[in-house]
Amino acid sequence: MDEQAAKLILLNAPGFSAANYLSLLEQLGTATAIVQAGIQVWREAGLTPRCCDYLCQANTAQVTHAQRWLEEPQHHLVMSGEPDYPELLLRIADPPLGLFVSGNPALLNTPQLAVVGSRNPSPYGRQIAEAFARHLSNCGLTITSGLAAGIDAASHRGALAGGGPTLAVCGTGLDMVYPRSSAELAREIEQQGALVSEFLPGTPPRKHHFPQRNRLISGMSLGTLVVEAAVHSGSLITARLAGDQGREVFAIPGSIHSPMSKGCHQLIRQGAKLVDTAEDILSELGPLVASLTSMASRSTNPIDSSGVFQTELDKDYKILLDALGFEPLGVDQLVLRSGLPADAVASMLLILELENRIESFPGGMYLRAPE
Repeated sequence: MDEQAAKLILLNAPGFSAANYLSLLEQLGTATAIVQAGIQVWREAGLTPRCCDYLCQANTAQVTHAQRWLEEPQHHLVMSGEPDYPELLLRIADPPLGLFVSGNPALLNTPQLAVVGSRNPSPYGRQIAEAFARHLSNCGLTITSGLAAGIDAASHRGALAGGGPTLAVCGTGLDMVYPRSSAELAREIEQQGALVSEFLPGTPPRKHHFPQRNRLISGMSLGTLVVEAAVHSGSLITARLAGDQGREVFAIPGSIHSPMSKGCHQLIRQGAKLVDTAEDILSELGPLVASLTSMASRSTNPIDSSGVFQTELDKDYKILLDALGFEPLGVDQLVLRSGLPADAVASMLLILELENRIESFPGGMYLRAPE
């Protein structure tokens, strides 16, 4: 038996934890030695009878399938105790034994912000998620979410549009994409970030997998931002897990008449930090980023210990900012002045407002902020 096969057997063993693995690894030296140690050693290590029974007659078919998946380019297995294993996950109550990664495993240790919310958001909520993700990605944060439709997908797309990395934590094996509507998005994430799962390839979507996945989304992240959520939703589970893990929880308020705002309002009443600008997040996370000793180096736009940042505008943003000038203008006037599409102008205005380069006023008017 080779070492990789032994690791996969241990990953599939019921009730075998990261703590069990690290303890036995220190004692025996390799995963292969753990699998071959025998029932007396396993019992002395505190493994359950069910786990011992499995190790006596391991399911090699699923292991073989996982090995074939790992043979493909950019497919990785990162075990607890290895350098790429996320530092922050070691601090939660039930860290996974290992993580399958499709993409760049070094991103697991970059400073992350989880962005989550409704699968059926309002157009405004979708735009807010994408704009915040794009801007915060530019500021040096890796955007982490769950690949679901709605706010999750919008946050991934925002990070990709901003040229930053994004991590999608999945509730299935990485040889399949769930939901199927996210297949193209998943391919883009593999190229610019990574797909992550604790489930062996071949594992289908099951209802109880998604709360398990949520603890990883919050557990790898310095904080969790909830954009829109109903009172009873998976996003609030992720926020609760983040609080239990000692992480920051942020929520964007919305209309008192919208059901999608009620979950965020509930979080704010319970102590989540109300967010209406990116600086609300950056000022809280800046010191935490500085304390993350295993943070991977970032080559562009790093966030420093005070949360201070500066991003360079691309050509279209400069055109729009020049078109605005210092007198209040509406979107229609800006479209005419800049020659840019109306939908692009609306999204770009939100980014510029997040960066404090412009100010918004009632009636959909915008004014360039003083230098």
